[in-house]
Amino acid sequence: MIRACLAALALALPMAANAQGAAESAALAGPSDEPRGTGDLGVVIERATGSVLVVDQSDRAALCRVEGLGDLSHASLTFSPDERFAYVFGRDGGLSKVDILTCRLENRVVQGGNAIGGAISDDGRLVAVSNYEPGGVKVFDADTLEQVADIPMESKTVGLADAPGSRFVVATWDTGEVWVLDHSADPANPQITRIEGVGANPYDALMTSDGRTYIVGLFGEKGLTTIDLWADPPQPRRILPDYGKNEPDLPVYKMPHLQGWTLAGSTYALPAVGLHQVLWADAESGEETGRTAVAGQPIFVTARPDGRELWVNFAMPDNGTVQVIDSMTHEVKETLEPGNGILHMEFTPRGREVWLSARDDNKVVIHDARTYEKLGEIEAQAPSGIFFTARAHRTGL
Repeated sequence: MIRACLAALALALPMAANAQGAAESAALAGPSDEPRGTGDLGVVIERATGSVLVVDQSDRAALCRVEGLGDLSHASLTFSPDERFAYVFGRDGGLSKVDILTCRLENRVVQGGNAIGGAISDDGRLVAVSNYEPGGVKVFDADTLEQVADIPMESKTVGLADAPGSRFVVATWDTGEVWVLDHSADPANPQITRIEGVGANPYDALMTSDGRTYIVGLFGEKGLTTIDLWADPPQPRRILPDYGKNEPDLPVYKMPHLQGWTLAGSTYALPAVGLHQVLWADAESGEETGRTAVAGQPIFVTARPDGRELWVNFAMPDNGTVQVIDSMTHEVKETLEPGNGILHMEFTPRGREVWLSARDDNKVVIHDARTYEKLGEIEAQAPSGIFFTARAHRTGL
């Protein structure tokens, strides 16, 4: 019944929103007639209308809207190495290729029934998608979106990330494993390394920026698991095994995203599941070193690019609040109310500004990342994820 309602909603919303979008699109600048780079561009997911907004950091403006991308209620994307194309992973299994220079939907395939993100290989030739339904991972040619490989795993898969050497790493929800898929020798028949005993019900994962350590969050038990991909063979290592054991958990309103983890110096900062806390852990030993009480259940703990401060957003009912934590003192130094339904935060590449999606206000809000002053806002239709093209050159995104 719930699925049927969602399907009906997904059909109804784009019709209403498309009419609104058509009117708004007339006010957007549209693609440039002159040659231009893409290094200051970005893409905003408009979750309710199956569209994306191409934005310009320099002008703090929206350039154009691309529609027809299906169900983007839980969507993410990755960029081609030349920063021209965005590959958008929709919840309905849709994989869309968007040209952000011409503002066109280049191609779209529906590769599964329920997908949960994807990644692009380090050479930009392969795009992989993680699936709840039918499970496993499918891999596509980045140019044509033709299927290259289908790797069934008898499980829902989560936390798909790229690793150096044409590899993808993914965790399996049902079987508690991590699979490493090496496509370097034969893209259609990857060499597979299965790592068992990772823990109960992995719900998300993170690849460190050097491509060495894969960190898995567990929903079915306490603690987390790290895997050193430089080891031969790689082995799971549990960290923070006692975290939360002696404390009653609060109802979990939304699972935190591990992509929002931060490595500040030699310390990880991560959102605690079901608790009003940000957790600090020593990156070397994996031992807990402290906790910071925050305003609600954290979703993203996102570091400013210099790592000096961390910005935290929250699940309902505190999703209008954002807090800033000092990475040296671990104390909350600022509390902001930038808008209603803050779903995501993205720093400009050098950390001068932070862009926040205020879903319930239908806008993206832009703040100075040091003075916290509001600098501007952009109209958007129920925005969620914000992705700048600088991500094209970072491992694990």
